[in-house]
Amino acid sequence: MPILARMLPAPLTMEVRRGAIAQLGTLLADSRVATSGRVAVAVGAGQGDRIASVIAPSLDEAQVFRVADGSVDAAVSLGADLRKGAYEALVGIGGGKTIDATKYAASLAGIPMVAVATNLSHDGICSPVASLTHDGGKGSFGVPMPLAIVVDLDFVHDAPSSLVRSGVGDVVSNLSAIEDWQLGNAERGEPIDGLACAMARTAAEAVIGRTDSIESDAFLTVLAEALILSGMSMVIAGSSRPSSGGDHEILHAVDQLFPGTSNHGELAGIGAAFCFFLREDSRRLSQVVDCLRAHELPVTPADAGLTGDQFTEAVMLAPSTRPGRYTILEHLRLSESEIRDRVGDYVRAVGR
Repeated sequence: MPILARMLPAPLTMEVRRGAIAQLGTLLADSRVATSGRVAVAVGAGQGDRIASVIAPSLDEAQVFRVADGSVDAAVSLGADLRKGAYEALVGIGGGKTIDATKYAASLAGIPMVAVATNLSHDGICSPVASLTHDGGKGSFGVPMPLAIVVDLDFVHDAPSSLVRSGVGDVVSNLSAIEDWQLGNAERGEPIDGLACAMARTAAEAVIGRTDSIESDAFLTVLAEALILSGMSMVIAGSSRPSSGGDHEILHAVDQLFPGTSNHGELAGIGAAFCFFLREDSRRLSQVVDCLRAHELPVTPADAGLTGDQFTEAVMLAPSTRPGRYTILEHLRLSESEIRDRVGDYVRAVGR
């Protein structure tokens, strides 16, 4: 799988700037995206009208579809519409739910997809995974990576700050995921891809030491690049391994047990900090906690609206969310009482 992943082409272009959505016509005029200009645009329910009005001057003939939500049903419905229209490419414009749904719809229709992000909440912008809800909860579906990636900073500035800040938690959690991958390699002989690790680590290190934040275009540009690089590391690896370890197992367990608690990036940040605490890595723990606090992200379970018992329950369930994945959680194999004690110790160690 990693060998095949290396053969995949990188995105044709990546643009991070203000006013990018208004200039989409220039990008889509590239014959490598569409030769006849028959392009579909998918927008979310929340800001669809605004986006449609912004793109109208440069994409006046594009068919605009509304994506109801980030569900499998919405993606399948959009995929069916795309097949009927014989479109050459799909442009997904919006937040994580909209982009994930359009990635999956494009894969069902067998056409390339251009991702246009209006917030920076997680690394799904470029990842080969679509996270979609269904009757059984939420699942991850493999998809091709986008053909091109655009981030419009005007829209990012207007997005809820909590969503933008959560992107920091998601990319910083790469550091924990890499440690888990290396642990799997050492303990079980799991193959590890050095290039994918380097990309994921570079993405996290680019963000973790900065002193500015989401109010700055410079910071948002670095965050966007980091999230995109993180997504590309998963393409290189052929899996989510470089960006998803025990930290993400915990967040997926929280999603299952207590849906609606906090958001993806916030929970990834807490999960990463807790995993570094379990590893007794005080240097990385301090770096991650300081970064989360600097960007006003949750650090303790209570910060995210969880009790100690609820977080303990999530950590207990976490390994079952990614069967076969070896992380610090599987390595330590703590009992419920041991986890409860560690959670209490963690809260005392990092609490203000």
